[in-house]
Amino acid sequence: MNVVEHVKINMRKASETWMQGWMMQKQSSILSAAGVIGLSVAGSSITGLMSNRILTSHFYDATSLTQPILDSYWVAFQPSDMMFQLLVAGAMSASFIPVFSQIKKSNAREAFAVANTVLNGVLLIFALASLALFIFAPSVLSFITGSAFQSYQIELSSSLLRVLIFAQIFFVFSNFFSGMLQSYQRFVIPAFSPILYNCGIIFGTLFFSQSLGIFAPAIGAVIGAFLHMIVQIPLLRRLGYRYECTLHFRHQGAKKILQLAIPRAFSTGVDLLFPAVLTFFITSMQGANLTLMKFAQKLMIIPIRLFGVPIGQASLPFLADQSDDRDRGRFNTLVLQSLRQVLYLALPASALLLILRIPIVRFAYGAKNFPWGDTVLGGKIVLILALSIAFQSCTHVLTRAFFALHDTKRPFYISLATLVIGVFAGWYVSLQLQWGLLGIALIISGSGMIETIALFVMLILRTQMIRSQLFPFFAETGKMLIATLLMGFGLYSALKLLDIVVIDTTKTLGLITLTVCVTAVGMIVYLFMTWLMKIEELRYVTAVFEKTGLWKPLLRKQGVTKSMESIGEGIQEV
Repeated sequence: MNVVEHVKINMRKASETWMQGWMMQKQSSILSAAGVIGLSVAGSSITGLMSNRILTSHFYDATSLTQPILDSYWVAFQPSDMMFQLLVAGAMSASFIPVFSQIKKSNAREAFAVANTVLNGVLLIFALASLALFIFAPSVLSFITGSAFQSYQIELSSSLLRVLIFAQIFFVFSNFFSGMLQSYQRFVIPAFSPILYNCGIIFGTLFFSQSLGIFAPAIGAVIGAFLHMIVQIPLLRRLGYRYECTLHFRHQGAKKILQLAIPRAFSTGVDLLFPAVLTFFITSMQGANLTLMKFAQKLMIIPIRLFGVPIGQASLPFLADQSDDRDRGRFNTLVLQSLRQVLYLALPASALLLILRIPIVRFAYGAKNFPWGDTVLGGKIVLILALSIAFQSCTHVLTRAFFALHDTKRPFYISLATLVIGVFAGWYVSLQLQWGLLGIALIISGSGMIETIALFVMLILRTQMIRSQLFPFFAETGKMLIATLLMGFGLYSALKLLDIVVIDTTKTLGLITLTVCVTAVGMIVYLFMTWLMKIEELRYVTAVFEKTGLWKPLLRKQGVTKSMESIGEGIQEV
């Protein structure tokens, strides 16, 4: 064997060993777990934006019938997604992970048996509900859409819905697989799988749109959902899980999950009713652009998914471990620490999206057939939605704090109250005041703020947080707000200066350059101010990046350093 072949073999072994170690590695803290999830969510967000950009270039044209067709595509997602969130996702986060985590501490095989029982029971219910939805799709869609949504759109949405149901069936398996892996504090693969889902939609749109039209991304969604599921199976098998078609609902663990899941299902149902009602209001307004609202919401959701969801998901197993402690001090400290970490990341993201809304909308969706008027309106919607990003990011931590305490009733009551307020306000501003999409955006932001504040106040009362715990939290949050305001000033100044004097933003390259440069200025200001004010979260975030960046200890731990050294020796010999 010559030296070049030796180098190639060692490089391949090193790469395989590093990837295996990284994928299988156990995260030992909330922020490190959230960092792993956040990186994967960033990849998912990028591929999601690519998917939406491709959808825009293929199907969006406000001057023709293609934009109503794309509206039909978004409407088709809603019933099947609502059913999935109601029966699977909501119950999973509230009940399955805490109970599964407790059982596996003493008996992993028993925990897997309970998982199979719950999975099979949910799958059976979901299959029956899917069959009913498949048959009565036109009636369901007619019920959830307004008078401006035309009959041909309902027919098209019904056909698309019947395709998308199969994607949700794969997601049933995938969601349980993700829950088990997260309970073992393996967050990489569950966080990576949404990237494959988006890639499936991109693949379907690019390769089948000429022959299948709007059905191409729907087929791609099914392919992506299958990939979302299948990628998690190898690691689960290594942890000892084997799927069995069993039902043992007499097991105490299964009963406990069911008891917790039912109230959470009602709470999830309330949460899902709000966007459904807003869709009804939008499709009741003549000329309203549902796709534009979806695009704006997707931009708002990116920082929430980057910061709120990862820290919320990562915190649940750790909070569940502390929930049995009679002394709530450590539990409360963990909750407040998680909230500060969310705010430290979400606040600058809000400022960034608020100031750079027009360049970001143009970059994300500015295909040739995306008119300037829609860009401006989309920017205004994003501005309003950005105001609630920090609040809605914190909601993911607060709800999981209640779930860790096995308390699903209080979040339900708060969600119900928020729904009532939001529906009445939405009806008034959209159909009475006729504020259009801007009114809908205002309701979304206002409702998110109200729900977060109510959850926080209720958690304070539930866990009896004391002043000595709350005062440092509010003091640090105040510092973050000051740093964010100064960052916003830096962003705005840099944007105006570069836009007018230096960069031609009529070209894509100029737009990218402007966005990158202004973002860099804003982040430098924010990091400097948080360092100057000695905000503790800067140290936590820096530690995570250092841990991620110090690849040599990780490679040495996984046995890769030796291979890399041999590669170096081989190169020197060459």
